Amino acid sequence: MNAVFPGSFDPITSGHMDVLTRAAKIFDHVTVTVMHNARKTGRHLFTLEERLEILREATAHFGNVSVDSFGGLLVDYMRQQQKSIIIRGLRAVSDYEYELQIAHLNRQIGEVETVFIMAATRWSFVSSSMVREIASYGADISEMVPRASANALRRIHADVYAEREAEKVETQLRVDGGMGERG
Repeated sequence: MNAVFPGSFDPITSGHMDVLTRAAKIFDHVTVTVMHNARKTGRHLFTLEERLEILREATAHFGNVSVDSFGGLLVDYMRQQQKSIIIRGLRAVSDYEYELQIAHLNRQIGEVETVFIMAATRWSFVSSSMVREIASYGADISEMVPRASANALRRIHADVYAEREAEKVETQLRVDGGMGERG
């Protein structure tokens, strides 16, 4: 049985990877699909091509996962791909209410089923938007995203990361210099 894991993945997080890892154990094949809307151009940090590349790199170790994209209604994509199961990750109860409405709509208009997979508790607070914001300040996001996402975020915010690293080195030099004077 095959399934589709749709999202914007801007970027993919460790929570997404947790859901995908477990979905890949349940289903014969999972297609991670970047859903894009031409009307929302410019609202994403990464371009569609960048998101696809990050996803390909992050999922390369899976034998039964592929990456795709689609612009339009998810149910149309499902019909074209002849797939009938959607994977959705849930972080908290607040996600469930919205996702339940979408699941009912997808079943009503597209005759597809939605399988919800709860993200592990350790990822329940992680969202792509929060990771983007944290990275914009040059903070360590390596635990919150796969390496491909972390590298892409560091490239985009290279100046901030370089400034932060320089501050760390300067602080360490002051500490080391101060200790040398005492000793």
